[in-house]
Formats: sequence, structure tokens, C-alpha cells
Amino acid sequence: MTLNDVAEELEWSPAKLGHIETGIRKWPSVMEISALLRLYGVTGGQREAVLTLVRESRLRPWWTEYEDVLSSAYVGNEAGAVALWTYGGILVPDLLQVPDYTAVVARALGHDDRGVERMVAAHLKRQEILESSSSVVYDAVVEEDALQRVHGDRSVFRAQTRRIVELASGSERVTVRIVPTSAGPHTGSAGPFSIMEFEEDEADLAYVEAPHGGTVVESEEGVRACRRVWEGLCRSAASPEATVGILRRMALLT
Repeated sequence: MTLNDVAEELEWSPAKLGHIETGIRKWPSVMEISALLRLYGVTGGQREAVLTLVRESRLRPWWTEYEDVLSSAYVGNEAGAVALWTYGGILVPDLLQVPDYTAVVARALGHDDRGVERMVAAHLKRQEILESSSSVVYDAVVEEDALQRVHGDRSVFRAQTRRIVELASGSERVTVRIVPTSAGPHTGSAGPFSIMEFEEDEADLAYVEAPHGGTVVESEEGVRACRRVWEGLCRSAASPEATVGILRRMALLT
């Protein structure tokens, strides 16, 4: 059976089936795998063995080991998204951070040496979704102030600025826009948030960060409100092309 044959039989989109087959979708459900096994005629002990693997794979995903340094409510959804839009407020967004920048942030949050190491490890693991083997579309708005806050440590500032340039100019799936300090107050002044897009048959979600750990926004109106803020941020920010030029100049002047 071709991919289109299976998708039509199960009334799924070809994209959804393709994501499951290639592993882009990290956590297919037991019901989805059951439907595939039924269609493919897999029965008896072989069927139960496959379903057991599905159930076990969902018991303890990697991010549950880092709940002391990250929000599993957010990261669990981030891992299954096909597109991410994120605004980090006064910080560089997590997926763009170099380890030394993450360490500075971790210490500012009060983590000890072990906590710093764990936060760096968790961020590096999350950043795997930006690697070339992934198909996630990533769009970030970065405040100039988020970089200037580490300007006193020139090595961190230079490494962080160059890392963003590398990602923004090295992949068609990654877009970065910088909001210059001169832009003044804007729609994102309330704080950091992310919008997550999933496959065709799954609703988009947003995540709004807060001191107590943040909130997953599921309502359509709530997600639309976040999108309106995002659109305002993009209007305040430099274009992706101009952003790369600005960041290159900042790195050279350091």
C-alpha cells in the first residue's frame, strides 16, 4: 500500500502518516498504532508486543528527568510540534541559547552548580529539534536587550550572537527577528510566550511563561490573542535579513 492508500483508508492526511512513519511525530497514540496494525493485518502476540512498546515509550519521556529545571508541560508539547513561534522577553529564547548563556540564566534563577549543569543539559537536548534531521519550523523574536544583558562578558556575548547568526542564516526552517531597544514599548511587553502548531487534525496551543511555571493555553481565543501579540512583535522587529546583518555587526564590534 502506498502512503496515500493508507491515509485514505484511515481518513488521515498523508502528512500525518508521513510524520509517524519517519519519526517526526514523536508520540503516536495507542489508538493510531492500533488502527495501523488493524489495517496491516497484524494480530495476536505480535500486535500486543507492538502496542506494549507504544505504551512503554510514553511512560517516561526524557524531559520528565529534568522537571526541576524546565516545564514538562511545555516541553512535552514542544517535542510534538511541527512549527514553533517563540518570544523570550528579556532573555534569548531557550532553543537559541549557547551553553554559557544558559548557565548565566540558571545562576540568576538561583540554581547551584548541579542545577546549572542540568539546565544546560536539558536545553541542549531540546535544541536537537533544530538539527538538520528535524523538519520543525522555528520562528523567534529576540530582544536586543536580551543580548546586551550579557554584554559585560564579551565571550558569552560574542558566542551567543554568532550562534543566532549561524542558525538564522544556515537553515531555511529557522527565522529570527531582532527587536531593537529603540523600538520602545510594544505588544510583547507582558512577557515571554510560545505558539505551537501541530499536524492538521490537532489544535494549536500557546504557552505563556510565568514565575510559577507558566500556563498552557488551549482555547482558540487564547491562542488567537497570542497570535495578535506575535504579529505586533513582528511589526516592531527588524526583518530576518536585516536581523542577520545587525547581529553580525554586533559580534564584530565586541
